[in-house]
Amino acid sequence: MRSLDLSVDIAGLSLKTPLILASGILGLSGRLLAKISRAEGVGAVTTKSIGLKPRDGYPNPTIILLPYGLINSMGLPNPGAEAFLKELDEAEDLSSPLIASFYGYSVDEIVETARIIAKHPRVSALELNVSCPHVSGVYELGFKPELVAEAVSKVKKIIDKPLFVKLSPNTHLIVDVARAAAEAGADGLTAINTVKALAIDTELFRPILSGVYGGLSGPALKPIALRCVYEIYKEVDIPIVGCGGVSNSLDVVEFILAGASAVALGSVIAFKGVGVFRELAEGLSSYLERKGFRSVREIVGLSHR
Repeated sequence: MRSLDLSVDIAGLSLKTPLILASGILGLSGRLLAKISRAEGVGAVTTKSIGLKPRDGYPNPTIILLPYGLINSMGLPNPGAEAFLKELDEAEDLSSPLIASFYGYSVDEIVETARIIAKHPRVSALELNVSCPHVSGVYELGFKPELVAEAVSKVKKIIDKPLFVKLSPNTHLIVDVARAAAEAGADGLTAINTVKALAIDTELFRPILSGVYGGLSGPALKPIALRCVYEIYKEVDIPIVGCGGVSNSLDVVEFILAGASAVALGSVIAFKGVGVFRELAEGLSSYLERKGFRSVREIVGLSHR
């Protein structure tokens, strides 16, 4: 049997596999993040998005289950940056890199939040969320290449850790935003966040979610996410983390062939549990062996050649 290598190096991070816990899933507990980091098949873990100040999020209902995925409108609940540092103190025995997701309502707030979070020694990298589709003030930032570039440039001047930018699919300017982030110094991109969506209660004649709009994730999102990764890879030369709608190992392969160096898992964990990391890593290994490749790195962007 061939010796297969699932490890990847992305934006200065060394991952045992290309599989990452996406932001928004099981990411507010330091102890749980550490536990997931030790699970077989996990390459890295990402926290939920953290803001400068505490935020309660929206009241229920916040999640809708659909035949083809989920719509969530959590509203970015989090304890605030300073309080979250104490939560990260509980993330002992991490065996995979920890990526801290964060957001702000302005460039100045983004910079200050990054400054606080980056100082924690357990944070290996940061991921700037400019794309949450159901929180006004955060959502719109991802549509403006010049604002994203300004935020990235200023954050990179005050931190010495890799910075990813999580992009919005809800704009035709996603490649322009990706390019602006890269030119401003971003070390990597995460593509994509959820798609802005809506569901209506036909008995009560009103939107179901308390926040009205939510983000569509799950299998329905994959073709959109895949297209975004493919387009960005053609135009922007920094690593991409593919994210959106992964259900099985061939979905992972598709993202890597489209140009992703790593792939983040979100909704699938809600349905299959943390054991899905091992399942998908084994499936990826089987694919590489069947096709005669020795490492994941050999197939990154292969669909473009």
